Amino acid sequence: MGLKMKKTPSGLKRIILCISFIFAVFTQTVVMASPPTADLILSLKTDIKNGKDVYMTCSFCHSPQGWGTPDGYYPQLSGQLAGVLAKQLIDIQSGNRDVPTMIPFANAIFYRGNQDVADVIAYISSLPMNPENAVGSGGNLTKGEKLYREDCKNCHAEKAQGNNVKHYPLLQGQHYPYLLRQMQWIKNGQRKNGDADMAKVLSAYSIQDMQAVADYISRIKPPAHKLAKSSAWKNPDFDSRFVSAPWIRHQPQHKK
Repeated sequence: MGLKMKKTPSGLKRIILCISFIFAVFTQTVVMASPPTADLILSLKTDIKNGKDVYMTCSFCHSPQGWGTPDGYYPQLSGQLAGVLAKQLIDIQSGNRDVPTMIPFANAIFYRGNQDVADVIAYISSLPMNPENAVGSGGNLTKGEKLYREDCKNCHAEKAQGNNVKHYPLLQGQHYPYLLRQMQWIKNGQRKNGDADMAKVLSAYSIQDMQAVADYISRIKPPAHKLAKSSAWKNPDFDSRFVSAPWIRHQPQHKK
């Protein structure tokens, strides 16, 4: 009489396979051809269902909702323009944007092929955005709006909706601390793929200027069709017991 094994739930199988694959990428050198262009990725017909499975690789840090964290440690990815996601993912994987913690995860996705890259981008873009993103103090919004209209609007558009063709990111609904940090990094050259024109503009900004414009941008609400119905929304594609790194990171630490 053979020993009967309990069937592993499909969701758990995906998690085990994902962790195993990421471990393999950590411990092996992945030899890649020259990275694809964003236009090539965007030209592929996408499969949202496959994108959902690939997103498992991203969800441990960026959460099932793709909303990031209010402290800006992780940005809100949900609802971002596909062209922007493609360019940033390519830049990170190729070393043109320095995010060391993301390299193994980016490698894992690119290793699977361009189709999976296109599919996960389409999935992330389709996710509803957090209706209650983190904003600044609100102390200097008049100045922030003035600076945005003078220096930012031409690239990022009237309502900070970005430009998919030119890969200018959608900024509306992004967490204030993340916006501020990226401005600071672009100004001081820490973000290698920062736009040169933006770096030139920011070189004349004080920290108070950056705080004002980041605060103003963070308060520009995305249109209703891009937002989740409430901040309590949970991604139904994930098991309710799923725990991501941001959730663990933001739990109170109890002293022994």
